[in-house]
Amino acid sequence: MSESTLTRMDLSEAVFREVGLSRNESAQLVENVLAHVSDALVKGESVKISSFGTFKVRDKAARVGRNPKTGEEVPISPRRVLTFRPSHLMKDRVAAGNKG
Repeated sequence: MSESTLTRMDLSEAVFREVGLSRNESAQLVENVLAHVSDALVKGESVKISSFGTFKVRDKAARVGRNPKTGEEVPISPRRVLTFRPSHLMKDRVAAGNKG
C-alpha cells in the first residue's frame, strides 16, 4: 500500500486538468466545495456524496474510560465526532484495488 496522500493542491490540479479552469479558479472551486461540506457538518447536517459515501456528525455521551498504563479510571467528556460511511460502490472499488 502506498504512503502517498491526496492534498487540496492535488484536487485543484485535477480540476485544472479535467475541467479546464485556470489554476486559481480550480483552487477556489476546491476550497468552496470543502467549505460547503465543512459548514454543513458543523451545523450537524449529513453530507452524502453519491457513489462515494456519507459524512455524519454523531454526539457521544460522557463516559468513564481507563488509562491503559495505570488502570486508573478517567472521565471522558461528551463530544461530537465525525463519521464516514463509504458507499457500496466505494467499498467495491477499494476491495478491487486490493487484488492487484
